Amino acid sequence: MLPNAMRGKLSKLFHTGITCATFCCHRSWSLKLKRNNLVLASELRTPIHAVDSYEPFLNRLERRAKEKGLAHLVRIHCMNMKDIPSVFPTLDLLWSEGAAYNIGFANALSTWAKAIKPNGFAVLTELCRLREQIPNAVKEFFRSGYPDMQSVPQNIAIAEEAGYKIFNTYTLPREAWVNDYYDVLEPRAKSLVNHSDVAVRDFAVETLKEIEAFKISEDSYGYVFFVLQRSN
Repeated sequence: MLPNAMRGKLSKLFHTGITCATFCCHRSWSLKLKRNNLVLASELRTPIHAVDSYEPFLNRLERRAKEKGLAHLVRIHCMNMKDIPSVFPTLDLLWSEGAAYNIGFANALSTWAKAIKPNGFAVLTELCRLREQIPNAVKEFFRSGYPDMQSVPQNIAIAEEAGYKIFNTYTLPREAWVNDYYDVLEPRAKSLVNHSDVAVRDFAVETLKEIEAFKISEDSYGYVFFVLQRSN
């Protein structure tokens, strides 16, 4: 979900010829990232190395890039994000959405730092507490959903400890969760709650619980873009 406010800054920050890797490890958010790969390729006019652990999404991205005339700028890699440093040891820009939590925000930043050039950038999203007062039902959901969720100041401190300078932060607006995401995901999940496959049913139920938590959250949490620059 590339914010419009950040698009105009990309070409000013980066030049043609940079090495950029993007990845996402949340299946629903991978659909968003697919679009963002195309935006990044179009804005930067430089090859984008799209990384995901689920090959069907990468194949879909490859087809979409061909349709948009961007096939020469999008290169796909089906691999584990932990292997980023060994495959891409000199990145100018690493772009990650919804992936850091899989291995922990602090661990992700320290792992990915090995892949980023000095003064290179990491742009990533992380789920954060936005207020101290959180509705009890939302707290209960995240006790199992994401017990390690931190506040923005706490995550800034984690990033600085990992060797990054804070270039900027940007909180995704509420409508970014709804438009083309929850408004699509909710009816699909409802249609699957009686599916014959137990795993599918469980996933549908958990998805609906997540959406309900969001509806009553009172903006107490959200995804925050962290634009980080690796220190020398």
